[in-house]
Amino acid sequence: MHAKTLPPARLAWTVWGLGAALYFIGFFQRVAPGIMTAELMGDFNLTAAAMGNLSAFYFYSYVAMQIPTGLLADGWGPRRLLTAGALVAGVGSLSFALSDGMLWACTGRLLIGGSVAVAFVAMMKLSSHWMAPRHFALASGMALFLGIIGAVFAGMPLRLLVVAYDWRSVMLVSSIFPFVVAALIWIVVRDDPSERGYLSYAPKVTVDTPRIGIISGLRQVLSYRNTWLLFIAPGALAGSVLTFAGLWGVPFLTTHYGMSAPEAAAICSALLISWALGGPVFGSLSDRIGRRKPLYVIGCAALTLSWAAIIFVPELPVAALVVLLIVSGFSAGGIIIGFAYVKESVPTHLAGTAAGVCNMGVMLGPMLLQPAVGWMLDRQWQGSMVGEARIYELNAFRAGFSFILAWAILALICVIFSRETNCRQVH
Repeated sequence: MHAKTLPPARLAWTVWGLGAALYFIGFFQRVAPGIMTAELMGDFNLTAAAMGNLSAFYFYSYVAMQIPTGLLADGWGPRRLLTAGALVAGVGSLSFALSDGMLWACTGRLLIGGSVAVAFVAMMKLSSHWMAPRHFALASGMALFLGIIGAVFAGMPLRLLVVAYDWRSVMLVSSIFPFVVAALIWIVVRDDPSERGYLSYAPKVTVDTPRIGIISGLRQVLSYRNTWLLFIAPGALAGSVLTFAGLWGVPFLTTHYGMSAPEAAAICSALLISWALGGPVFGSLSDRIGRRKPLYVIGCAALTLSWAAIIFVPELPVAALVVLLIVSGFSAGGIIIGFAYVKESVPTHLAGTAAGVCNMGVMLGPMLLQPAVGWMLDRQWQGSMVGEARIYELNAFRAGFSFILAWAILALICVIFSRETNCRQVH
């Protein structure tokens, strides 16, 4: 046994990092279909609406798992939950790679989304046990950063591999990694440092801490106006990034801006990187000025203006388009404010439930926007084909992307009508 000391930082970050590995895999799988749109539409003979639905199956199960994940993390513990999640993610990846039709492809996407949905909550629970409270914000920021790095790997690197080999081979090889991560989590991770003889950072539960059921907690959380407003708003920010970079950006850029698929994938990766950088900037500035609402409004306003220019400015130069996409991605980083904002808007004992509701709102964006854009593309389709894949006119993409703009405007209105917390918790 070790002496009764706090766990060393290297061990703490290793434990946390293995949970982050599943989060990395989740982001990779989240945006991978966007790099293989033409191949998937050709192999499965898909319309744009069907393609959007295939990609969105990931989000259907991801959203459904947000509330029960907190209960599972408490009941099973992070180690069991993360191990099970990684194993199911591996099975889902295999199902997708080996699918001979839409049934098994959608099943694979559904399994992947539901399984990786446990990663963030389990990681945060591990950090509350293994790390000092002052590192909690750093762990949250690093989680988003590592997740988006996973999405970047599903950009140009994945596109180059798909071109060199084929999408099924690449996805089949990638399915090995969740199984490796599952084994490492089971061997290394423990729910609490005390299981390795160290002191724990976990706060002691007192008899005064309210214990509430899931239905009661939801009812109480939804009685606060900010919860509703901050549930609707983040879908626009995450949805704009993941609908473009995660699905429709590559076909849009290759068809209408004459880019090669790797070049288009690189621009989508740049959008994701700007999103990763925007989050910490918005979060730190918000903490520094002691206010949430002004910066969140600025982020939503910049997102709205960027997409309005992308959609309505005719013959936009490539350089201007890239700048607007990067600005929109950076602005979407304001989403990081929303998690702290909604947590502070309810009493402490409801903060976890409020965070789950907010995260459901985040994922509703891509879940609804990806198939909605595809549906509009099909309505505007003029009959053009390249091989077995449909080709859509510029006006079709503009009509589809108008859904992003509409939600961005709605998000801006919601944040304007939200109540400032001044970075202080409601008691």
